[in-house]
Amino acid sequence: MNSLAENVVLQQDGAAGGGPSIEQGAAAALGIGLAAIGAGYAERGIGAAVVGALAEDSISPGIGILLTVLPETLVIFALVALFV
Repeated sequence: MNSLAENVVLQQDGAAGGGPSIEQGAAAALGIGLAAIGAGYAERGIGAAVVGALAEDSISPGIGILLTVLPETLVIFALVALFV
C-alpha cells in the first residue's frame, strides 16, 4: 500500500513539473503494442470469414491471403511512425 502511495505522489510530481508522465520510448512501445493488438483482433474475424469463403470456394486463395494480411499493415505503419 505504501508503494502505491509513492507511485501516486511520483505521478503528481511529474504532472506538476510540466513534463510528460511517460517517456518517449515507452509511449512508442505502447503505441506499437496497441496497434498489434488491434491488428490481431481484426484478423480474428477476417480469418474466420476467409476460411469460410475458401470452404465454399467463392474466393481465390490469393484474395484470402491478401484480406488476412491487410490488418498487419497497421503494425507496419506504427513501426514506420516510430522511426520517423
